[in-house]
Amino acid sequence: MTAAPVLGAVSAATREVLEEARSRGFLGPGPVEAHATHAWPLVAELPADGELVDLGSGGGVPGLILAAALPGTAWVLIESRERRATWLLDAAGRLGLGERVTVLHARAEEVGRSVRRSQAAAVVARAFGPPAVTAECAAPLLALGGTCWVAEPPGGVPGRWPNAGLAMFGLAEGRRAGGWVALDAVASCSDRYPRRSGVPAKRPLF
Repeated sequence: MTAAPVLGAVSAATREVLEEARSRGFLGPGPVEAHATHAWPLVAELPADGELVDLGSGGGVPGLILAAALPGTAWVLIESRERRATWLLDAAGRLGLGERVTVLHARAEEVGRSVRRSQAAAVVARAFGPPAVTAECAAPLLALGGTCWVAEPPGGVPGRWPNAGLAMFGLAEGRRAGGWVALDAVASCSDRYPRRSGVPAKRPLF
């Protein structure tokens, strides 16, 4: 882990990219600084090197912000919608991140069954999906000992991460930081997961 710079201190270029993402409907409402501030606690929590994954990267939050803030890391941004994936690739290039950022236009379930299985030191997921869907799609990507950081709803929801449900995927709930919860890969994810594309959302396991 590395020490965090000033909270939410994104560059002018990153801010411009986020503004464009919002104008295209790829990013939610509100000042882009608020999106950056929400992502910033992860700068101090994520590994300073290795491969990291952003599930459902959309408008590049938090993936592009964190890639810019952690120059020793390589990122895989997974985005199933073609327009957003194409834009992400262009945005990464404009930010000078092209050599460290790979954009995959694919379903997360597909990536979890690919050569990228068990490769990520960490996964981040912001508004990717319900807890069971996020866990099932993130766990196969994590190396043993890695962590998935998931953005939590304001105020939290008791019982959102049941121990038995997480254990199916080799995960355990860990610490919290600035509106994010850590799901630690304490065991290898079973080859049964992820299930076929779309099945985790249609038939969540908890």
